[in-house]
Amino acid sequence: MNDTVLNNNALAFIGLCNEYCQAAESAAETERRDFIDTMLRLLPRIYIAASDLSADISTEEAYINPSLEEDYYESVRRAIENIMGPDDTYLEVFEEDMKYSDTPIAASLSEGLTDIFQSVYNFIEMIKLDPLALAPEALAAIKEDFESYWSQILCNNLRALNKIKYSSSDID
Repeated sequence: MNDTVLNNNALAFIGLCNEYCQAAESAAETERRDFIDTMLRLLPRIYIAASDLSADISTEEAYINPSLEEDYYESVRRAIENIMGPDDTYLEVFEEDMKYSDTPIAASLSEGLTDIFQSVYNFIEMIKLDPLALAPEALAAIKEDFESYWSQILCNNLRALNKIKYSSSDID
């Protein structure tokens, strides 16, 4: 195995993804304030670690087999939606369609956080199968997915969560 694949950053990223999955999966049993605080603590760290991942194989070879079932995705999304309540919807300013619209475009925290969950869940499940053999491919695939899809979602959700935490008089 290439020793540079599981460097400290890769190991930290795997740990952060696992922690994120645990937080999302336990949202239904978590107090709102604690959930928001956890997301505000994890999301920036995941962003930094994902940005710093090095892909040692081409992304053409990299693929993560989806393992998250739609029903489970939906149960996690609903739990997050319930905990966020009316704050689940926020105005999205980085939506591509915004250039052509006079009306605001709404986005959903629960959907965005669950989209991130889906990517990191599938990544963690793949790593669990055979950490040493599958890590290079999984890391390259998740880095590609991060860059092309969920990095912007993460930033948008972070901005919305930050607004909730520091603009609300009562986030409980």
